[in-house]
Amino acid sequence: MINHSIAYQGVKGAYSEQACKNAYPHLTPIACDTFQEAMWLVEQGDVDIAMIPLENSTAGRVEEIYRLIPKMALHVIGEHFEPVVHCLIGVNGAHTDDLKYVASHPQALAQCHNNIISLGLKADAKLDTAGSAKELSESGDISRSAIASKLAAEIYGLDVLQEHFEDIQGNTTRFFVLSRKKFIPTFNKDKSYITSLIFQVRDIPSSLYKALGGFATNGVNLLKIESYMGTTTLDGSQFHIDIDGHIEARPLRLALEELAFFAEDVRVLGTYEKHRLRNN
Repeated sequence: MINHSIAYQGVKGAYSEQACKNAYPHLTPIACDTFQEAMWLVEQGDVDIAMIPLENSTAGRVEEIYRLIPKMALHVIGEHFEPVVHCLIGVNGAHTDDLKYVASHPQALAQCHNNIISLGLKADAKLDTAGSAKELSESGDISRSAIASKLAAEIYGLDVLQEHFEDIQGNTTRFFVLSRKKFIPTFNKDKSYITSLIFQVRDIPSSLYKALGGFATNGVNLLKIESYMGTTTLDGSQFHIDIDGHIEARPLRLALEELAFFAEDVRVLGTYEKHRLRNN
Protein backbone atom coordinates (compact mmCIF):
# COMPACT_ATOMS: atom_id res chain seq x y z
CA MET A 1 0.00 0.00 0.00
CA ILE A 2 1.22 3.48 -0.88
CA ASN A 3 0.22 5.57 2.13
CA HIS A 4 -1.20 9.05 1.68
CA SER A 5 -1.72 8.61 -2.06
CA ILE A 6 -4.29 9.44 -4.74
CA ALA A 7 -4.75 7.60 -8.05
CA TYR A 8 -5.60 9.14 -11.41
CA GLN A 9 -5.78 8.04 -15.04
CA GLY A 10 -3.08 9.33 -17.36
CA VAL A 11 0.66 9.91 -17.50
CA LYS A 12 2.61 12.37 -15.36
CA GLY A 13 1.61 15.91 -16.18
CA ALA A 14 -2.01 15.08 -17.07
CA TYR A 15 -4.73 17.53 -16.09
CA SER A 16 -5.99 14.86 -13.67
CA GLU A 17 -2.65 14.97 -11.87
CA GLN A 18 -2.95 18.75 -11.66
CA ALA A 19 -6.38 18.28 -10.09
CA CYS A 20 -4.89 15.87 -7.54
CA LYS A 21 -2.18 18.35 -6.59
CA ASN A 22 -4.62 21.25 -6.27
CA ALA A 23 -7.25 19.36 -4.28
CA TYR A 24 -4.98 17.17 -2.15
CA PRO A 25 -1.47 18.69 -2.08
CA HIS A 26 -0.51 16.43 0.87
CA LEU A 27 -1.16 13.22 -1.11
CA THR A 28 1.20 11.53 -3.58
CA PRO A 29 -0.36 11.25 -7.10
CA ILE A 30 -0.19 7.74 -8.61
CA ALA A 31 -0.51 7.52 -12.42
CA CYS A 32 -2.64 4.69 -13.86
CA ASP A 33 -3.12 3.52 -17.44
CA THR A 34 -6.91 3.23 -17.16
CA PHE A 35 -9.82 4.47 -15.03
CA GLN A 36 -10.46 0.87 -14.01
CA GLU A 37 -6.92 0.52 -12.70
CA ALA A 38 -7.24 3.71 -10.65
CA MET A 39 -10.52 2.50 -9.12
CA TRP A 40 -9.14 -1.00 -8.53
CA LEU A 41 -6.16 0.36 -6.59
CA VAL A 42 -8.60 2.10 -4.25
CA GLU A 43 -10.82 -0.97 -3.94
CA GLN A 44 -7.77 -3.07 -3.01
CA GLY A 45 -6.59 -0.49 -0.48
CA ASP A 46 -3.34 0.15 -2.35
CA VAL A 47 -4.07 3.90 -2.50
CA ASP A 48 -6.32 6.06 -0.36
CA ILE A 49 -8.60 7.73 -2.93
CA ALA A 50 -8.99 8.29 -6.68
CA MET A 51 -9.59 11.47 -8.71
CA ILE A 52 -11.89 10.51 -11.60
CA PRO A 53 -13.24 12.96 -14.24
CA LEU A 54 -17.00 12.83 -14.64
CA GLU A 55 -17.78 15.63 -17.08
CA ASN A 56 -16.32 18.66 -18.83
CA SER A 57 -18.04 21.97 -19.50
CA THR A 58 -16.99 21.82 -23.17
CA ALA A 59 -16.69 18.13 -24.04
CA GLY A 60 -19.61 16.83 -21.94
CA ARG A 61 -19.72 13.66 -19.88
CA VAL A 62 -17.02 11.00 -19.79
CA GLU A 63 -18.93 8.02 -21.17
CA GLU A 64 -16.60 5.35 -19.79
CA ILE A 65 -17.09 6.54 -16.22
CA TYR A 66 -20.85 6.15 -16.44
CA ARG A 67 -20.35 2.56 -17.52
CA LEU A 68 -17.99 1.89 -14.61
CA ILE A 69 -19.89 3.58 -11.77
CA PRO A 70 -22.66 0.94 -11.44
CA LYS A 71 -20.04 -1.81 -11.19
CA MET A 72 -17.72 -0.15 -8.70
CA ALA A 73 -17.66 -0.80 -4.95
CA LEU A 74 -16.47 2.72 -4.11
CA HIS A 75 -18.13 5.71 -2.48
CA VAL A 76 -18.16 9.34 -3.63
CA ILE A 77 -16.75 11.47 -0.82
CA GLY A 78 -16.27 14.71 -2.72
CA GLU A 79 -16.25 16.64 -5.98
CA HIS A 80 -13.54 18.83 -7.45
CA PHE A 81 -13.77 21.44 -10.20
CA GLU A 82 -10.52 21.93 -12.12
CA PRO A 83 -10.20 24.81 -14.61
CA VAL A 84 -8.47 23.57 -17.76
CA VAL A 85 -5.74 25.95 -18.91
CA HIS A 86 -4.20 24.79 -22.18
CA CYS A 87 -0.60 25.81 -22.81
CA LEU A 88 1.24 25.81 -26.11
CA ILE A 89 4.61 24.31 -25.26
CA GLY A 90 7.80 23.72 -27.20
CA VAL A 91 11.34 22.48 -26.68
CA ASN A 92 13.83 24.71 -24.94
CA GLY A 93 14.68 27.78 -27.01
CA ALA A 94 11.77 27.39 -29.42
CA HIS A 95 9.63 30.35 -30.51
CA THR A 96 6.19 30.39 -32.08
CA ASP A 97 7.75 31.44 -35.40
CA ASP A 98 9.69 28.14 -35.45
CA LEU A 99 6.62 25.95 -35.14
CA LYS A 100 5.01 23.89 -37.89
CA TYR A 101 3.17 21.15 -35.97
CA VAL A 102 1.18 20.86 -32.76
CA ALA A 103 0.20 17.60 -31.06
CA SER A 104 -2.37 16.85 -28.35
CA HIS A 105 -5.55 14.97 -27.49
CA PRO A 106 -8.32 15.61 -30.08
CA GLN A 107 -10.44 17.46 -27.50
CA ALA A 108 -7.59 19.84 -26.68
CA LEU A 109 -6.91 20.42 -30.37
CA ALA A 110 -10.59 21.22 -30.92
CA GLN A 111 -10.66 23.62 -27.97
CA CYS A 112 -7.65 25.48 -29.38
CA HIS A 113 -8.68 25.28 -33.05
CA ASN A 114 -8.77 29.02 -33.81
CA ASN A 115 -5.39 29.69 -32.23
CA ILE A 116 -3.88 26.74 -34.08
CA ILE A 117 -5.17 28.13 -37.37
CA SER A 118 -3.90 31.63 -36.58
CA LEU A 119 -0.37 30.26 -36.16
CA GLY A 120 -0.66 28.12 -39.31
CA LEU A 121 0.11 24.88 -37.46
CA LYS A 122 -0.71 21.36 -38.59
CA ALA A 123 -2.57 19.45 -35.87
CA ASP A 124 -1.48 15.94 -34.88
CA ALA A 125 -3.92 13.95 -32.71
CA LYS A 126 -2.48 11.92 -29.82
CA LEU A 127 -3.91 9.72 -27.06
CA ASP A 128 -3.53 12.35 -24.35
CA THR A 129 -2.17 15.83 -23.64
CA ALA A 130 0.64 14.91 -21.25
CA GLY A 131 1.74 12.06 -23.52
CA SER A 132 2.16 14.51 -26.39
CA ALA A 133 4.37 16.68 -24.14
CA LYS A 134 6.48 13.68 -23.19
CA GLU A 135 6.88 12.71 -26.85
CA LEU A 136 7.85 16.29 -27.72
CA SER A 137 10.57 16.31 -25.06
CA GLU A 138 12.04 13.13 -26.51
CA SER A 139 12.04 14.51 -30.07
CA GLY A 140 13.94 17.74 -29.41
CA ASP A 141 12.39 19.08 -32.64
CA ILE A 142 12.13 22.87 -32.58
CA SER A 143 9.40 22.81 -35.27
CA ARG A 144 7.06 20.72 -33.12
CA SER A 145 4.88 21.76 -30.21
CA ALA A 146 2.23 20.32 -27.94
CA ILE A 147 -0.88 21.47 -26.11
CA ALA A 148 -0.79 20.37 -22.49
CA SER A 149 -0.78 21.64 -18.93
CA LYS A 150 1.82 23.90 -17.39
CA LEU A 151 2.61 21.00 -15.07
CA ALA A 152 3.47 18.79 -18.06
CA ALA A 153 5.85 21.46 -19.37
CA GLU A 154 7.61 21.55 -16.00
CA ILE A 155 7.85 17.78 -15.68
CA TYR A 156 9.29 17.23 -19.17
CA GLY A 157 11.56 20.27 -19.23
CA LEU A 158 9.69 22.18 -21.93
CA ASP A 159 9.00 25.88 -22.46
CA VAL A 160 5.54 27.42 -22.22
CA LEU A 161 5.25 29.47 -25.39
CA GLN A 162 1.70 30.67 -24.74
CA GLU A 163 -0.52 30.19 -21.70
CA HIS A 164 -4.33 30.16 -22.07
CA PHE A 165 -4.04 28.85 -25.61
CA GLU A 166 -7.69 27.71 -25.57
CA ASP A 167 -10.11 29.63 -27.81
CA ILE A 168 -12.64 30.15 -25.01
CA GLN A 169 -11.55 30.44 -21.40
CA GLY A 170 -13.55 28.94 -18.56
CA ASN A 171 -13.33 25.29 -19.65
CA THR A 172 -13.69 23.22 -16.48
CA THR A 173 -13.66 19.52 -15.61
CA ARG A 174 -15.68 18.10 -12.73
CA PHE A 175 -14.14 15.17 -10.86
CA PHE A 176 -15.50 12.63 -8.39
CA VAL A 177 -13.30 11.78 -5.42
CA LEU A 178 -13.73 8.06 -4.75
CA SER A 179 -12.94 6.16 -1.56
CA ARG A 180 -13.23 2.57 -0.37
CA LYS A 181 -14.56 3.83 2.95
CA LYS A 182 -17.99 5.38 3.18
CA PHE A 183 -17.94 8.90 4.58
CA ILE A 184 -20.96 11.17 5.03
CA PRO A 185 -20.22 14.62 6.47
CA THR A 186 -22.21 15.69 9.50
CA PHE A 187 -25.13 17.81 8.39
CA ASN A 188 -24.56 21.54 8.90
CA LYS A 189 -27.41 23.83 7.87
CA ASP A 190 -24.88 26.56 7.00
CA LYS A 191 -23.19 24.40 4.34
CA SER A 192 -24.36 23.17 0.93
CA TYR A 193 -24.31 19.49 -0.01
CA ILE A 194 -24.92 17.18 -2.94
CA THR A 195 -26.22 13.64 -2.76
CA SER A 196 -25.49 11.46 -5.81
CA LEU A 197 -27.30 8.24 -6.58
CA ILE A 198 -28.17 5.83 -9.37
CA PHE A 199 -31.38 3.89 -9.96
CA GLN A 200 -33.15 1.95 -12.66
CA VAL A 201 -36.73 2.25 -13.90
CA ARG A 202 -38.87 -0.31 -15.62
CA ASP A 203 -39.75 0.10 -19.28
CA ILE A 204 -43.32 1.26 -18.67
CA PRO A 205 -45.17 4.53 -19.41
CA SER A 206 -44.40 7.46 -17.06
CA SER A 207 -41.88 5.43 -15.04
CA LEU A 208 -39.38 8.27 -14.78
CA TYR A 209 -42.13 10.81 -14.02
CA LYS A 210 -43.36 8.66 -11.15
CA ALA A 211 -39.85 7.97 -9.86
CA LEU A 212 -38.95 11.66 -9.71
CA GLY A 213 -42.33 12.90 -8.46
CA GLY A 214 -41.28 12.67 -4.83
CA PHE A 215 -38.54 15.23 -5.31
CA ALA A 216 -41.03 17.76 -6.66
CA THR A 217 -43.64 17.20 -3.94
CA ASN A 218 -41.01 17.54 -1.22
CA GLY A 219 -39.37 20.64 -2.72
CA VAL A 220 -36.05 18.96 -3.46
CA ASN A 221 -33.97 20.38 -6.31
CA LEU A 222 -32.29 18.09 -8.85
CA LEU A 223 -28.98 19.50 -10.07
CA LYS A 224 -28.27 16.91 -12.74
CA ILE A 225 -29.82 13.87 -14.38
CA GLU A 226 -28.09 11.53 -16.83
CA SER A 227 -29.60 8.48 -18.51
CA TYR A 228 -27.89 5.45 -20.01
CA MET A 229 -28.54 1.77 -20.55
CA GLY A 230 -27.63 0.09 -17.31
CA THR A 231 -28.47 -3.52 -18.11
CA THR A 232 -27.56 -6.08 -20.74
CA THR A 233 -31.20 -6.97 -21.39
CA LEU A 234 -32.27 -3.50 -22.61
CA ASP A 235 -35.46 -3.72 -20.51
CA GLY A 236 -34.95 -0.46 -18.63
CA SER A 237 -32.83 2.65 -18.37
CA GLN A 238 -30.49 3.58 -15.58
CA PHE A 239 -30.26 7.13 -14.25
CA HIS A 240 -27.62 9.07 -12.38
CA ILE A 241 -28.88 12.09 -10.46
CA ASP A 242 -27.19 14.75 -8.35
CA ILE A 243 -29.51 16.14 -5.71
CA ASP A 244 -29.22 19.49 -3.98
CA GLY A 245 -29.16 18.51 -0.32
CA HIS A 246 -27.84 16.30 2.47
CA ILE A 247 -29.18 12.76 2.73
CA GLU A 248 -30.08 13.37 6.40
CA ALA A 249 -32.27 16.39 5.57
CA ARG A 250 -35.96 15.50 6.08
CA PRO A 251 -37.24 16.59 2.61
CA LEU A 252 -34.63 14.44 0.88
CA ARG A 253 -35.35 11.45 3.12
CA LEU A 254 -39.03 11.66 2.22
CA ALA A 255 -38.24 12.01 -1.49
CA LEU A 256 -36.03 8.92 -1.40
CA GLU A 257 -38.80 6.94 0.29
CA GLU A 258 -41.10 7.77 -2.62
CA LEU A 259 -38.37 6.97 -5.14
CA ALA A 260 -38.07 3.46 -3.68
CA PHE A 261 -41.70 2.71 -4.64
CA PHE A 262 -41.18 3.34 -8.35
CA ALA A 263 -37.48 2.60 -8.98
CA GLU A 264 -35.31 -0.49 -8.81
CA ASP A 265 -31.75 -0.90 -7.58
CA VAL A 266 -31.55 2.50 -5.89
CA ARG A 267 -27.97 3.06 -4.77
CA VAL A 268 -26.68 6.15 -3.00
CA LEU A 269 -23.17 6.87 -4.27
CA GLY A 270 -22.40 9.47 -1.62
CA THR A 271 -23.17 12.76 0.09
CA TYR A 272 -20.52 15.48 0.00
CA GLU A 273 -20.01 19.23 0.22
CA LYS A 274 -20.45 21.32 -2.92
CA HIS A 275 -17.18 22.49 -4.43
CA ARG A 276 -16.52 26.20 -3.99
CA LEU A 277 -16.36 26.77 -7.78
CA ARG A 278 -19.74 25.16 -8.48
CA ASN A 279 -21.69 28.41 -8.44
CA ASN A 280 -19.16 30.04 -10.77
